[in-house]
Amino acid sequence: MRLGTLIGSDAEQHGDVAVTGFAIDHRKVAPGTVFGAFRGTRFNGEDFVDDAVRAGAVAVVARPEVAVAGAAHVAAEEPRRAFAGLAARFFQPFPGTVVAVTGTNGKTSNVEMVRQLWRMAGHPSASIGTLGVTTADDQVTTGLTTPDVVTFLANMAGLKREGITHAAFEASSHGLSQYRTEGLPVAAAAFTNFSRDHLDYHETMHAYFEAKMRLFDEVVAADGAAVVWTDDPKSDDVIARVKARGLNLLTVGRRGETLKLVDRSTSQLGQTLTIEANGQTRHVKIPLIGAYQAANVLTACGLAIATGGAVDQVLANAARLQPVRGRLERAVITRAGAPVYVDYAHTPDALVSAIEALRPHVRGRLITVFGAGGDRDAGKRPEMGEVAARLSDVVIVTDDNPRGEDPALIRRAILAAAPGAREVAGRRDAIAAAVAEAGADDIVLLAGKGHEQGQIVGDQVLPFDDVTVARECAA
Repeated sequence: MRLGTLIGSDAEQHGDVAVTGFAIDHRKVAPGTVFGAFRGTRFNGEDFVDDAVRAGAVAVVARPEVAVAGAAHVAAEEPRRAFAGLAARFFQPFPGTVVAVTGTNGKTSNVEMVRQLWRMAGHPSASIGTLGVTTADDQVTTGLTTPDVVTFLANMAGLKREGITHAAFEASSHGLSQYRTEGLPVAAAAFTNFSRDHLDYHETMHAYFEAKMRLFDEVVAADGAAVVWTDDPKSDDVIARVKARGLNLLTVGRRGETLKLVDRSTSQLGQTLTIEANGQTRHVKIPLIGAYQAANVLTACGLAIATGGAVDQVLANAARLQPVRGRLERAVITRAGAPVYVDYAHTPDALVSAIEALRPHVRGRLITVFGAGGDRDAGKRPEMGEVAARLSDVVIVTDDNPRGEDPALIRRAILAAAPGAREVAGRRDAIAAAVAEAGADDIVLLAGKGHEQGQIVGDQVLPFDDVTVARECAA
């Protein structure tokens, strides 16, 4: 693609210059690259404009006041958004049907479940999010819930070339506020729930909520749809935004009109949902445990319906959904007969959901092992401690991903609000202690890391997988 074609008449003098790629890291600039110079929380890309030009950048997207010499200056008050729009024009085409999911918890499960529902309906499908890029044949890790915009758009274009027609992605608050998901048409968006998280970045709950609402206010197509889980305290606010935008509204949950959850009964291996839809009552057995999994299933079904799925077929396919990696995943049954579950719950609300999901299945004690991440919202640590101590029978506080913080101080902040909890510093030792203690009627919950394959200590990522460690300890 030629630069003049890409950025328009303002750069006619650059019309014959070939564009070869996009980058937001000056170290990845090659001849022909369009460089995005953005101010970040840790680095200021504007400081590296000259380096990018020397490396071969043919255009720089930056604020109007930034000095750019030797390359076209694409000036924009919001350069991230302008950069995303140009990158989308460069990387297109994309899969014909794209949906997004936002919310504090449940994003990963929802995009993976809607991918499964599409696949069962015969659509070549993929999901992008915390688990990476997932198709029916492969899974590739990207390292972030919402990758940078260049990676995101390149991945979407690559999926299109591979024949993918339907794609679902997680729209994190960081990704939305940094315009990482702009440029491609989004046919439908879903809201799962809202609770405390990421205040180290957003600072206030209001700012955090507004970041998520960009998905409905600006990102989803004007003629698109919105699926809203109705049973969250913030649901009415989301519905009001959706109606103000004029999107097609689908509601699911106890108060839902598209898919109304009338009843939920549990069994040892799953649950049965009684659902009203189109004036008819249906009973759907799903092989997943927990109320929050029922919420995920209904929201994913809503997205499948919003993108053309027939209600009866979608609900029939829901009975065949498979568990998502690290989301109430049963890792092992100990020699004593206690099941050990691994869950990604790393917020107070998610921890409540995971514990409440397991509680109906516990005949003895629920043993919860968890910690909290370093260099992240410190305010949620005592809240998680309080939740675990109140809802569990045995609590073991250990390390999560301490990153650059002293892990002992993180544990101390949790323990301050968790009376009766035990402290076991090493995560492997904590898991081993829980496995050894659990009896036949007990259940062990390993919370916080879920699908993660490493533990971040300082500037190192040490190999660590809760599922693998649990199996080794049980053996």
